[in-house]
Amino acid sequence: MNSIIIYDSAFGNTKKIADSMSEGLSGKVKLAQVGEVNSESLKEFDLIIIGSPTQGGRPTAAVSKFVREIPQQFLKDVAVAAFDTRYTERTRNIGERLLMKVTGYAADKIAKGLIDKGGRLVEDPQGFIVDSKEGPLRSAELERAKLWAAELQKKTR
Repeated sequence: MNSIIIYDSAFGNTKKIADSMSEGLSGKVKLAQVGEVNSESLKEFDLIIIGSPTQGGRPTAAVSKFVREIPQQFLKDVAVAAFDTRYTERTRNIGERLLMKVTGYAADKIAKGLIDKGGRLVEDPQGFIVDSKEGPLRSAELERAKLWAAELQKKTR
């Protein structure tokens, strides 16, 4: 099985999650920062995972642009998954919690974009928790990412 994990990372946390995911996958695995790959290169993969930090309820501009520029139906029946790094609502004040409920998270928007391009979502979008804007990641998130990726691969087969 050929898999690719495409990510963007502002402070290194999303990259750490992507690295950990790559350890949970078997077969040929490519890890690439957004901008290092183009849509055409996606043809060789059975599983495409895309992730981004959540910024204002959205993925980074680079991830949004990448997904938007994938041609319509290009991912027809290809297994896809989306993830993000985010704060947990429980640690935020009431105003921030309300804003987070309204704006949502990056992974949901990435997943919608991949589905719109024909992708077959193999698992609900996943969020990995950071303690503050610059991190660090919550303990056990790297292991959870590795296990999540292994589950994605099982569901792809």
